[in-house]
Amino acid sequence: MPNTSAAHTETGRQAPGSSRIPEEPRAAYGRPAVWLAVSVILLALNLRPALVAVSPLLDTIRSTTGMSATTAGLLTTLPLLCFGLLAPLAPQIGSRWGMEPTLAATMALVCAGTALRMLDAMAGLLAGTVLIGAGIAVANVLLPGVIKRDFPSRIGLMTSLYSMSMFGGAALAAGVTVPVEHAADLAWRPTLALWGLPAILALIVWMPQVLRHTRTRATGARGATPPVRGLWRHQVAWMVTLYMGLQSLAYYAATAWLPSVLTDAGTHEGVAGWMLSFSSLLGIVGAFLTPILANRHVHPGVLASSGAVLCVLGFVGLLVSPTAWIYLWMVLLGLGQGAAISLAMLFIVLRAPDARHAAQLSSMAQCFGYVLAALGPLTLGGVHQLTGGWTIPLLLLAVLVLPQIVFGLGAARERHASPEQRS
Repeated sequence: MPNTSAAHTETGRQAPGSSRIPEEPRAAYGRPAVWLAVSVILLALNLRPALVAVSPLLDTIRSTTGMSATTAGLLTTLPLLCFGLLAPLAPQIGSRWGMEPTLAATMALVCAGTALRMLDAMAGLLAGTVLIGAGIAVANVLLPGVIKRDFPSRIGLMTSLYSMSMFGGAALAAGVTVPVEHAADLAWRPTLALWGLPAILALIVWMPQVLRHTRTRATGARGATPPVRGLWRHQVAWMVTLYMGLQSLAYYAATAWLPSVLTDAGTHEGVAGWMLSFSSLLGIVGAFLTPILANRHVHPGVLASSGAVLCVLGFVGLLVSPTAWIYLWMVLLGLGQGAAISLAMLFIVLRAPDARHAAQLSSMAQCFGYVLAALGPLTLGGVHQLTGGWTIPLLLLAVLVLPQIVFGLGAARERHASPEQRS
């Protein structure tokens, strides 16, 4: 079935039967558009590394601090709570400061958080994690609106690059954190602090957008501020939100504990970190190809179902034989998770008729979705501690992926999540 919604969004035309709210064209062209695209990609590249880098170091952090598995889960849960709780505030913050200065401030928060984690105290580690989570939370919400506003004819491509960059950052952090720690003979605190450097680069590259920021752009950002009435009662909006939440829950729970699952099965710590990185590398492929396939008339529902099935097979494979076929399980998980996160971002953009709705739908999906996702790492750590193994946690992950198919099919409906369109 042709994906007319994706195709019409890519060309800027209104989907049949949709109620499109007019908005001021903001498409970027020429050399400024290339610089803006590179800036967006660098921002997206920093939305995961400072958090994912904790996972391959988690056993070291626990052994040096004496924290329990449940407490260690907070290092992943706290940022997700920030993602969810701060998401409703992001459009208002973007309105007051303007999109460009606000996004610059998000990278400054990431830099400050990574520096704070250098302090030789548990409070510094947790407070730095919260700052990083706060910065990423706001950027998570605003970047889809930037893509909708400035690249209306390249939504599929920019969503692919955006999602690919997020997975690329995660893959880099998972794969090189432990080798860098060993090669430079660093303790885990300065190793984590190194992930502030890419945020500094992104901030520098983004600054021309801040300097070109005008009152006109600030007024445009204010267009996303007023609440979209009825959005929280719209069925399609809830399908997008629940799909976002379940795929995030599975991704962050697996990211937080996958190295521990493998090391407990007898895999070396460095190899376990590489497996997480390898999975993320395959996630780049899934994240990049999925929006392009959706724009080339592969129905998003088919892609959502396929991605969920791949994740289930990966989790079951880890349960049955965690080491013998480890590369196969990582391929399945990587492709499935990459497809899922990319579709979640694409659904937010496609189901919004304009940048104003995109910001509000992004806020809703990430508010509820990430609060739901925050339960993943904490619950998985608690269940592991209670059962003393990974059988029940992996079964839980496999089962929870299944509803993802239902909500993915609902989010794939070719309708806009807008008050004027009732489900």
